[in-house]
Amino acid sequence: MLSSKRILLIIGGGIAAYKSLDLIRRLRERGAAVTPVVTRAAEEFVTPLSVSALAGEKVYRDLFDLTDEAEMGHIQLSRSADLIVVAPATADLMGKMAGGLANDLASTLLMATDTPVLCAPAMNVRMWDHPATRRNHAQLEADGIRFVGPNEGDMACGEYGPGRMSEPLEIVAAIEAQLGNGPLVGKRVLVTSGPTHEPIDPVRYIANRSSGAQGAAVARALSALGADVVFITGPADIPPPDGVSVVCVETAQQMSDAVDAALPVEVGVFAAAVADWRVSSASDKKLKKSRDGLPELEFAENPDILKRVAHMESGRPALVVGFAAETDNVIEHAMAKRTRKGCDWIVANDVSPATGIMGGSENAVILISDEGAEEWPRMGKDDVAKRLAVKIADALTEQ
Repeated sequence: MLSSKRILLIIGGGIAAYKSLDLIRRLRERGAAVTPVVTRAAEEFVTPLSVSALAGEKVYRDLFDLTDEAEMGHIQLSRSADLIVVAPATADLMGKMAGGLANDLASTLLMATDTPVLCAPAMNVRMWDHPATRRNHAQLEADGIRFVGPNEGDMACGEYGPGRMSEPLEIVAAIEAQLGNGPLVGKRVLVTSGPTHEPIDPVRYIANRSSGAQGAAVARALSALGADVVFITGPADIPPPDGVSVVCVETAQQMSDAVDAALPVEVGVFAAAVADWRVSSASDKKLKKSRDGLPELEFAENPDILKRVAHMESGRPALVVGFAAETDNVIEHAMAKRTRKGCDWIVANDVSPATGIMGGSENAVILISDEGAEEWPRMGKDDVAKRLAVKIADALTEQ
């Protein structure tokens, strides 16, 4: 929660400014006081009256307001907040910040402060990818400015790519984390990730195409919200994220044992692509070709980690999230899996070869819960993870 925290919210001039209204509401729900500043361009998208009504405070608009400036109001504004949030942070505002310009109230406040600053960029994908914006972003990060987003998705201009402003709840989570009061502080979370390797002999094994990228991204996003994350990973292509407790395993049985050792936790996110079967009697020597024909392999079923944890009579996590990689009838199969496994949520996706999702950098998921099937647009796996982490934090808050 953000009780007694003061947020100075600078609203830049972009179509995403409409999200700032919901951001104000979300911050005030959590006990924060919001002092809004709107640029002249922002007034083309949201009215000062609507901003003031939601914030319950005066909206600041002009650097040369004589009443306020009689006591150097812009200096006081810039230093009385616990955090300055720029949302949306347009390409113009980022350029002014990086260049040290101060020709209006917003840029002057940002120049005159020693208060931490969090930016939520929002702009056309070509503007975000422009070399000038990339330089400004790098310079601001070097100056200690923190960022949330931008996300990937459809633009108001009809294009697709990075540049969408993060959703209000994502920004709230970033604010809480920035102030050392992340929504998952004090929460212990378990994340499984990657494939498992089930040995046939010392040199051969059964595996799948999972890279571990989505599980690692989820662990990183949960840690960023303050969670104490235990990250149990199979032999993945992606290195584990920093700031989490890493447990490396190879087989499904080893992963099952590691999960037991990590319990109890408040949340279990089972993103690992655990092999369903193993060779019942793996050879301790390399199997050789024989004139007698192909070797006969007998299979045994691996432990069902998700189902076992979801059905625990005592010590069950408050929220159990499973993943379902499907190639057809995605929603139907995912809903059936949620019922069969007994978990709270299923994050389902279509991993048919044509999608390029398995082993790729993007994902397109459907969140299955009591509320039905919520389809998310295709986006980077980091963005999927951030959105999921925020929903997890929100769900715990409501319990």
